[in-house]
Amino acid sequence: MERTVSLPNQPDKTTTVTLVESSSNPSGVQLVSSYQTNRVGDPTDLVALATQVQRGDDFTKANACSKLTVIADQIRYLQEQARKVLEDAKRDADLHHAACNIVKKAGNMYYLYQRPSGQKYFSIISPKEWGPSCPHTYVSAFKLQHDMSWTPVDQVEKRDAEIAIMDKVLRQQTVLPAYTEPNFRGLSE
Repeated sequence: MERTVSLPNQPDKTTTVTLVESSSNPSGVQLVSSYQTNRVGDPTDLVALATQVQRGDDFTKANACSKLTVIADQIRYLQEQARKVLEDAKRDADLHHAACNIVKKAGNMYYLYQRPSGQKYFSIISPKEWGPSCPHTYVSAFKLQHDMSWTPVDQVEKRDAEIAIMDKVLRQQTVLPAYTEPNFRGLSE
């Protein structure tokens, strides 16, 4: 049974309250006084029920909006990560196509120069080693990683530190215990 109730603090807004269906023979047993179980009761009780329903609706909406905001933030973060991956892939592809007369080996630093003709090429000689007799315009330096990606010179130290941490984790993975439950150890201690 549904009743529509106007809220006292919002007279122009109504809320529908669903009441439990009534029966004069619940579970086949005749009630002595169905009036006591079937009456609606005090009208303020309906207003209190309606207010509670309205608060539940408001809370549900706020909770859903909060969760959707977190998901939207995660989507934006993932989009930014995807954009960065694509930019890095384009840069890596361009660098792999730069002219080079030596076989490039992972773990080495290579120096990118540009000729007056616009051709870019890699050299193992740094601008510092060339000194003032550097024949072409120095563009930048890159380290060739073992996954064949290129790390710009200003990010090499950070990348090497990250790789060292991952190597350490991989070496120790056999001693990591298997957790089937979330582990917040270290966050609360």
